[in-house]
Amino acid sequence: MIIGVDVGTSVTKASLLNRDGSALVTHSMRSTLHRLPGGRVEQDLDEVIGSVVHVVRKVAEAADRAGVPVEALAITGQGDGLWLRDHQGRQVGPAISWLDARAADVLDRWGRTGVQRQVYRLTGSGMFPGSAGPLLAHLSEHAPERLERAAVAGYCVDAIVQRFTGEITVDASDASLPFLDVPTRSYSQEALQACGVAEHRRLLAEPAPPGKLFALDGGSAKALGLPAGLPVSAGPFDLPACAFGSGVSEVGDGALVIGTTLGCQVLRDDVAIDPDGEVAGMWLATPLADRYLRVMPAMVGTANLDWVLAMVGAGIDQLESLLAASRPGANGVSALSFLSGSGERAPFVDPRARGQFTGLSLETTQADLVRAMCEAVAYAARHNLETAGLTGAVSACGGGARSAAWSQIFADVLGRPLYVPHEVGVGARGAAMTAWDSLGEPVDREQWAAARRTVVPHPDAVEFYERGYRAYLASIDRARPHWGVTS
Repeated sequence: MIIGVDVGTSVTKASLLNRDGSALVTHSMRSTLHRLPGGRVEQDLDEVIGSVVHVVRKVAEAADRAGVPVEALAITGQGDGLWLRDHQGRQVGPAISWLDARAADVLDRWGRTGVQRQVYRLTGSGMFPGSAGPLLAHLSEHAPERLERAAVAGYCVDAIVQRFTGEITVDASDASLPFLDVPTRSYSQEALQACGVAEHRRLLAEPAPPGKLFALDGGSAKALGLPAGLPVSAGPFDLPACAFGSGVSEVGDGALVIGTTLGCQVLRDDVAIDPDGEVAGMWLATPLADRYLRVMPAMVGTANLDWVLAMVGAGIDQLESLLAASRPGANGVSALSFLSGSGERAPFVDPRARGQFTGLSLETTQADLVRAMCEAVAYAARHNLETAGLTGAVSACGGGARSAAWSQIFADVLGRPLYVPHEVGVGARGAAMTAWDSLGEPVDREQWAAARRTVVPHPDAVEFYERGYRAYLASIDRARPHWGVTS
């Protein structure tokens, strides 16, 4: 069996996974997301490492009690942001989350001067405030001493791998945004120069080749309750890990991660950059040769739901009844779900993007507000998946997919069946699948994909939401000129 670890933005989970994709045991632990003035969102690397040690040790103890040998430790986790470390893997200042907005001004300037467009044409990456390009540029201007003290500017997964193995590395999926020429898996010097950070090229680890395994060092092995030298698999990061863990296998298939972020991605056999297209999304290298993911990750997914539930004084346990109490169309109320303080990053990038409700009246109910936001998130999912080139089946995972009523809205808005794996920890599954490939013992992917429920769209609702989707697109066009306008 393999221990799969998924280090999320606020929760770390570890599962003991069978070769059929089922989890024998799962443990989780929360970590802290520090929201600070100036749009800063940070995490403490030591706390994150501590959460990994805690959940892995619990799972390792369960494996030992069951007499089950552990073949490898497979790690995935949140992507983007900037996790600066020294040669020993100690943090150089707090880790900067992908939710961070401190570099919004940099990105706004790059939009005006053409830097965003130039980088997009080189790598296919639509940068956003919490991505490495603007963050490196911001630190270079405002905190150059941090970059001088750092040995590596990486991400969550490789920060953990460095602590556990002593190796400085990065998975190609993490490295893809924004400096990587994805088909060649090499950094674009032109993209680095365009962002004004070419002098910091030394901080970027070379992407590990597909199938690379690392070895758990003695001290970490003791802390985790695992044998020294155990193979460690690093990546892909959580979005591609969820895609493969949820059953994406054919070109054109899509995956929908309804979590803190709304991850929308489609498997492709080419990297096709439209130089004049919307500067948004990203192309990711994957563990599979000649297969890429076109990813359109909207900034927030379930965070929109958490917000509106808090606003109406309801809990997540009331979601099903609230959605049942408001018919499709939310009694004339509609919403835009751009609630992140750093704006939106897909299928367009605009740090000024903001959410809204329209069609409110004295007759509007709590249920109408909740349904309108759930429908808005589903419309955003369709917008992103279609932009990414969806032609095949759609798998869904994440906390939002556990709601039967919300899953039905997604299926109806997409106008196609939605396949939801029974096993909820699909990120850890995707990491474990990659680890078994690297060990030369690939799993039966068809068997993994078959363990799921199917949400069938309702024809009448599909027709209704087709009209609603067109109205949604029009509402974005009307709203965009007003974002950032102050009196």
